[in-house]
Amino acid sequence: MLSDIITPIVIVSGLGLIFGLMLSFVSKKFEVKVDEKAKLIRDVLPGANCAACGFNGCDAFAEALAEGKAEVSGCPVGGKTVAIQISKILGKEEKAEFGGKKIARVICGSDYENHKMKYNYIGIKDCYAASSLYGGPSACDYGCIGFGTCISICPFNAIVMKKGLAKIVEYKCTGCELCVKACPKNIIKMVPIESKYTVACNSTDKGNMVRKVCNVGCIGCARCVKVCKVGAITLEDSIAKIDPDICINCGECAKVCPTSSISQF
Repeated sequence: MLSDIITPIVIVSGLGLIFGLMLSFVSKKFEVKVDEKAKLIRDVLPGANCAACGFNGCDAFAEALAEGKAEVSGCPVGGKTVAIQISKILGKEEKAEFGGKKIARVICGSDYENHKMKYNYIGIKDCYAASSLYGGPSACDYGCIGFGTCISICPFNAIVMKKGLAKIVEYKCTGCELCVKACPKNIIKMVPIESKYTVACNSTDKGNMVRKVCNVGCIGCARCVKVCKVGAITLEDSIAKIDPDICINCGECAKVCPTSSISQF
């Protein structure tokens, strides 16, 4: 009777030992070697997994860096600090080349109080869905649709909605550019963090057409162009544009804008 109990136990234990040894052998045989440099780089990356670096998350970016297939300055979220840390890990003592920090900015200043509507939209609260129906409910075909698709895509809570207009919370923005890609109207642009003045309008319509649908749109009057002392403003396609690389943030353009479409950020 005792042997009838012990024998199955011995067999099961033996099989368990055999399978354990087999699994150990297989795991060693097919073990994926992880580059130590990739692990060190991964530890200094911010972990946002936003893919702004062009790779599928921080792990993939770290591996590419370790293999010499990516630039040390490729993480806009980590910025210059992280780029220099990566350089040291890779044995590149020279300072990493890294441009000035850029942040996202909504190139539209018209909330629902300042523009007319084409129709009353009843549907999915998604900017792409709304824009597929005659360009969206706003009478301005160039402005913010206001359903917050950019908000849902931002991993840093750096976008808020105010009266149907998306606003970037600039101190939270890391420059990952996910919102830029998510906007169906292409009105979110990257600007240098030092840039304080932007023409918050994306309409290329003539001034008389802009006035019919929006109270704060650029009408192409060129007053800002004339008053700018450093030549930082040009008129292109009936809309004023400020070159942030030339602008000295004096604010004279905002003072003369008749529609207040030049905003200070």
